[in-house]
Amino acid sequence: MQVELAEERIFLLKDRFSMELAEGRAWTKRVEAFGTMAKMAGLLARPRDEEFEVVYRERRLQPFWRLIVTAICAYERARDYPVKVNPEVQSVTLLGQAYAVANQQFVVRGQEACREETRRETLLDGLTKAANPALNPYLQFEAVEIDAAGLAAAAADGTVVVPPEARASMVVRDVVAGAIGKIDADKVLEELVRVEAVDLFYRPVYAFRYRRAGKEAIVEFDALTGDVRTGGATFEEHLGKVLDPAFLLDVGAETLNFVIPGANLAKLVLVKGMEIKNRR
Repeated sequence: MQVELAEERIFLLKDRFSMELAEGRAWTKRVEAFGTMAKMAGLLARPRDEEFEVVYRERRLQPFWRLIVTAICAYERARDYPVKVNPEVQSVTLLGQAYAVANQQFVVRGQEACREETRRETLLDGLTKAANPALNPYLQFEAVEIDAAGLAAAAADGTVVVPPEARASMVVRDVVAGAIGKIDADKVLEELVRVEAVDLFYRPVYAFRYRRAGKEAIVEFDALTGDVRTGGATFEEHLGKVLDPAFLLDVGAETLNFVIPGANLAKLVLVKGMEIKNRR
């Protein structure tokens, strides 16, 4: 089996909204953030602004993976083709070969030439490690390619850079395993797995933690879509920390050998810098 592996890349999706705008939008959801009872109480007596305190503000870069895998397999197999005939037929001669008839049919054996090609794009939440097609709209926003040094600079400026829970080798291994299906073949002529994209995207999110009457609640603002939601989390534990680039981009031949039974590492062809067309 031949494996082609694109170079791993990191992309930063650019903010469409500022911290000031995000905080203003989040402020309108502060009552809802404290739950249904607080919202109902607010309908009876509007809470005063001074009852709420912003105790923490956060701009974070939240990860998700995009992987594209194409699997190609060409193979041959022999197959029997039963052919129905009328009740009075005793035998049939085709191309000089006689076929006996039984139960109103005769069987012709043929050689099938087959080719299967599948292409799968997978988006994985960087925190839950679960496939999430709802991340697809983020690919339409402007993004710039960045490296570990760029992420380190963002962390130094006070942005929380959240590391993905799953490293590149793990997500590639799982996606490739899902792309390799079982085939019914007598002879395999071509077997290729092409990992066309191993991209780690970072999307910007603002989070605000409010305190009211001794209780705290969080409101998040999506810096790309402008959506505001209550709940969620903050990630102060990652504030100022620099990611290890080896943790992010660690895919090699050994990774893929785990999911290709019997593959010889010498036969794996790693193609770095493959030209990939971005879906923009």
